[in-house]
Amino acid sequence: MTESAATSDLTMEAIGNAAALGRQGEQESARRNLLAIWQQIGPVGDPLHRCTLAHYMADLHQEPAEALIWDIRALDAADSLTDDRAQQHHASLQVAGFYPSLYLNIADNLRRLSAFEVAAKYIINAKQHSSALPEGPYGATILEAICEVHRAIDNRDTVRRDSDPGAAG
Repeated sequence: MTESAATSDLTMEAIGNAAALGRQGEQESARRNLLAIWQQIGPVGDPLHRCTLAHYMADLHQEPAEALIWDIRALDAADSLTDDRAQQHHASLQVAGFYPSLYLNIADNLRRLSAFEVAAKYIINAKQHSSALPEGPYGATILEAICEVHRAIDNRDTVRRDSDPGAAG
């Protein structure tokens, strides 16, 4: 979502700025800012805003149960999101491309909570939706993470992955 947007969206800009704080190591500030935005948009607000915010917020939580709550919120929002709405933000977005990462994140948190049977169902969903991933580094990264999490589920491993987006926090 770093390419030019189809239309200006101040909420998406604020979400992006908060996420950038998290990537810079300022997790507490990022969480605080995202929570303030969440209070404005609410649990039934614009699905693109909810999906994006929840996806970033999950990465800011070290505890898998907390991250899982936000990952489920992101998936719920994606289920309400249309391609038309996503493309108002950026013309290249397809909602189908969101699902591999969303299912992957849920599977990974369930795995970390030792809920291996349920995690296996979500990682299978991630694999089934992986054909919607774009070509290039992002798609390759998600595919690699799906394989990594699948192996960890099979091995009953609950350790946080080094490649987890929030692992540095």
